[in-house]
Amino acid sequence: MAKIASFRQLIAWQKAMDLAETCYAVCRRLPGSEEFVLGAQLRKAAISVPSNIAEGQRLTTRSFRAHLRIALGSEAEIETQMELARRLGFVTPGTVDAALTQAEEVARLLRGLMVSLPRTSPVRTSTTAKLQR
Repeated sequence: MAKIASFRQLIAWQKAMDLAETCYAVCRRLPGSEEFVLGAQLRKAAISVPSNIAEGQRLTTRSFRAHLRIALGSEAEIETQMELARRLGFVTPGTVDAALTQAEEVARLLRGLMVSLPRTSPVRTSTTAKLQR
């Protein structure tokens, strides 16, 4: 993978930002009773995806991979919360389907980005070295 100067260049980050905007739009459609429950959870997960991509890109490859895994987990939360919003009748099926399509694209990009990172060897600590003797 070529060196990326900024996380803003990553398509995964750009698409994750689009997904976050979509999630915020969905939250505005939720009933007031869900603003601080489902809405808060959805917003938190939506913020987490691009934030973890951005934070991780500035760190080591190993840390970047870990942050991408966290972002992937947050993406799965978004899918779950969108599906719940649909089941509870808070959001139309078409709106949820569009958001899920976006979320699935972000997940594919995250997995592809993880695969593209160079493999790093495990860190050997003195404890690990002693256990191997």
